[in-house]
Amino acid sequence: MSEISVTWWGHSTTWLADSGTTLLTDPLMTDRLFHLRRALGDRPTLPTAPDAVLISHLHADHFHLPSLKAVPGEAQLIVPRGAAAFVAKGLGRGYADRCVELVPGEKTTVGELTVHAVPAAHDGGRGAWSRMRSEAMGFIVEGAGRTWFGGDTGLFDAMSGFGPLDLALIPVGGWGPTLGAEGHLDAEDGAEALRRVKAAWAVPVHYGTFWPMGMGRIRPYMFSGPGKEFARHAAKLAPGAEVRVLAHGETLTIEPAA
Repeated sequence: MSEISVTWWGHSTTWLADSGTTLLTDPLMTDRLFHLRRALGDRPTLPTAPDAVLISHLHADHFHLPSLKAVPGEAQLIVPRGAAAFVAKGLGRGYADRCVELVPGEKTTVGELTVHAVPAAHDGGRGAWSRMRSEAMGFIVEGAGRTWFGGDTGLFDAMSGFGPLDLALIPVGGWGPTLGAEGHLDAEDGAEALRRVKAAWAVPVHYGTFWPMGMGRIRPYMFSGPGKEFARHAAKLAPGAEVRVLAHGETLTIEPAA
């Protein structure tokens, strides 16, 4: 039987393999980003060049140009609509020519996989300093099974239509000692998202990696705790799901439902 495997490299960076095709999500392959430092885990060590890179939205901790440049090979870049011009300006026309722009509701094919862009409840701007905006999104990857990568999102009603899924990669935290009420999931809301999407397996992401410099002692539970808290809440809210809290660089392999 075909298998799906996912390796978590910290924050929202995962390596997803399905049906002989490999995808890299929201690569952040550096030790520093603005005022943030990689406080746990090593930089991603990719086993090979991916077939495609999925970029969920424009925020710099998800759409990081130096990290895209560090990805080996010439992967297809699946990005929010309008972002190819940003890639061309930052990395050159060769990178922009590899971009496939999507908005939620659209899809593309990578090898044996179909990649669907799906909605996300999250701010779509690059940042307060930039006028660049696009619609934030997640992805459902269909191959041997169905995997949802949430990107960064809050709860929203339409996610109940995503399932059933074999695997959900769910953001459950952030990179600082506070987490905005809108546009993000904490551990409990992440468990509610798992209940809504009806996934057989879940891996928590988007926590436990980057932290503001000089703030290591401020609310440390928001750094290290979300993964285990997500598993605890999921046992109550989505008792039929299996949750695996991965260490950085650890891989989960599952057999999708027939």
